[in-house]
Amino acid sequence: MTASPPAASVSAWISRCIVVLCLWMAAAAAWAAPRPLLVVGDSLSAAHNIPVESGWVSLLEDRLAESMVTPPKVINASISGETSAGALTRLPALLEQHRPGVVVIELGGNDALRGLSPVQLRDNLARMIEASREAGAKVLLLGIEIPSNYGPAYRDRVRGVYSGLAESLDVAMLPFLLDGIALDPALMQADGIHPTAAAQPRVLDNVWPRLEPLLDE
Repeated sequence: MTASPPAASVSAWISRCIVVLCLWMAAAAAWAAPRPLLVVGDSLSAAHNIPVESGWVSLLEDRLAESMVTPPKVINASISGETSAGALTRLPALLEQHRPGVVVIELGGNDALRGLSPVQLRDNLARMIEASREAGAKVLLLGIEIPSNYGPAYRDRVRGVYSGLAESLDVAMLPFLLDGIALDPALMQADGIHPTAAAQPRVLDNVWPRLEPLLDE
């Protein structure tokens, strides 16, 4: 007659199986989960003067949940008043902390409103694009337009920053984030710069066709 194994041995074997199973499940979950999507922008992405949940970045999170089986986590690192220089300084820590799979860069409005050099704007954005790629992320660059009272020459130079980067660095780019919105007073706040809460779905509709191809299911 074969003796039964001691109860302690059976208990230890079960415990080891549970540990192995937990480790396997954790590894499988980590493998299946997509890397986060990081948005680095200014007040246009920080839901300025509207409820945060109404902003286009929050709406993006909802759309990802609807359209993807396993949607990426959305990290909104946008700050009202942010410049390209400030974001460039913050970016390395954001990349290290979140390890995003996609980085959306929406900057330049505050640089232009302060009359800063488009050359410096281009250099800062280029360095952000390159740093994001070196961290293994895909990049989407969102362009802006500045008010006409800055003069056509300066407007063209700022506009050329985005188209130039798209061509020279082969980066996905949306020419104007507020296309179809900025000239409609009903969709803009009283300051004439920031879109209303009602306009945010249209902002997302502008972004989505350029962003969707960068997403990994």
